[in-house]
Amino acid sequence: MATLIENVGQKTLNHLDYVGGFSIQLWAVLRAMGASLPFVGNPYRWKASVGQMLQIGVSALPMVGLMAMCSGFILAMQGASELRRFGAMHYVIDLVAVGFTREMGPLLTAIAVSGRSGSAFAAEIGTMSVTEEIDALRVMAFEPVEFVLAPKYLAALIMVPCLTIASNVCGILAGGIFMFFTTHLSLGLYLHYVLTSIQLRDVISGLIKSLAFATIIVHVGCLEGFRVHGGPDAVGRSTTSAVVKSTFLVIVADVIFTAIFYYFTGKH
Repeated sequence: MATLIENVGQKTLNHLDYVGGFSIQLWAVLRAMGASLPFVGNPYRWKASVGQMLQIGVSALPMVGLMAMCSGFILAMQGASELRRFGAMHYVIDLVAVGFTREMGPLLTAIAVSGRSGSAFAAEIGTMSVTEEIDALRVMAFEPVEFVLAPKYLAALIMVPCLTIASNVCGILAGGIFMFFTTHLSLGLYLHYVLTSIQLRDVISGLIKSLAFATIIVHVGCLEGFRVHGGPDAVGRSTTSAVVKSTFLVIVADVIFTAIFYYFTGKH
């Protein structure tokens, strides 16, 4: 019994320590973000942010677009299989448009970025920790959070919402292709119904979620990297842990934000 209590207590302390480290890191990077901004910050930091934008956003666009189109087809087919019974095929448009704008677009993008960029952040910073490059930065009076993390965070805050918009477009377009081949609905009329279904608050809620997801992915990945101790095997463990934790926290955050938007935007 004592061992069980000790294990529970230790796990609780570990989680609290992780939350504390996450909060401290977030506060530190918010204070250091100014150096990575264009025109007013350090030009070298801004160039680093542009490089991270290419890695996080542009390079991930084909994968995110393909995932969104496949999910759009699946969502439309599953919805049509049930709604066809009631002669309500037009509601498939609402399902795809609103479902992607509010939920599927931000969530698919976050999962893709978590697996692709979150793991890369953990591996990169973990390797720097193992090879003592992080300590070398401190010796040279460079703050690792400002030098390493801030450009990544700024890039994610810009590119994840952009990827979310691209994901929404691809998913909704896939639904339009499905409707064209099953009901011969023209793409122009389909887009008219889509614009009628979607409200501004649906788009805003999805973009707010994408900003929260970007924050989780970047900070979990970097925190796992900064906490690496040991050899190359520790880098592998931190990479796996970064993907698992960030994906889990993204889903938890999605539930929380969905509940908030549901109860405070008159949807109930």
